[in-house]
Amino acid sequence: MTMKRAVVLLSGGIDSVTTLAVAKSEGYELYALSFDYGQRHCVELDCALKNAQAFGVRKHLVMHFSLRDIGGSALTGDNEVPRKSTEDRKHGKVKGHKQESHKAKEAPSSIPITYVPARNTIFLSFALAWAETLEAGDIFIGANAVDYSGYPDCRPEFIRAFEDMANLATKVSVEGKITFRIRAPLIALTKAGIIRKGTELGVDYGLTWSCYDPVSAHGSVRPCLQCDSCRIRGKGFKEAEIKDPLL
Repeated sequence: MTMKRAVVLLSGGIDSVTTLAVAKSEGYELYALSFDYGQRHCVELDCALKNAQAFGVRKHLVMHFSLRDIGGSALTGDNEVPRKSTEDRKHGKVKGHKQESHKAKEAPSSIPITYVPARNTIFLSFALAWAETLEAGDIFIGANAVDYSGYPDCRPEFIRAFEDMANLATKVSVEGKITFRIRAPLIALTKAGIIRKGTELGVDYGLTWSCYDPVSAHGSVRPCLQCDSCRIRGKGFKEAEIKDPLL
């Protein structure tokens, strides 16, 4: 019997790797799609490769293009990635890998400079093109709208809108062969809930990467522990009461 196919966006981070594990647990034949788009935290691609191998994906495709020419983000430009200030750490608001207990699910008043213009729209467009070629009706993305940085392309309404577009814009859908589904199984989970779910599904979080601004030291790369993504990760492991194996 032919297995149903799924294209899974795989960055190498907690959310995308957990999403890969979810898709595997649902019996899909996995086609993983990663992007080398000029991001400063390209170390995540090594994690994507390791997890693609660990979960036995049928094919892992890495697309190479540069969003640095477009700019507009600290992740693809020369602007510094925001970190918690020394003053904040001095007053105990941040300690090590822990995040203060504010509600991360509340979107910030302004979208942070680490937002990459239209990134998920671009990524999903590549995924849709590959899925149409593969005749894979399901596209998985690790979008999350609870413990996240407030990016607009991580919201449920964006996922629904892209799904509607996908079924209007593709030959196989117009001909009635496939109705595409954009699957975001983690979108309503906390980071702690995601980590617990992935742990149950056998994810090795020591093979994931979250840091936006890696630090090079003694011939190796380590997380900065101060950027927004590091702090959200730290908060998730703390609330899940699981030690982060990356540390």
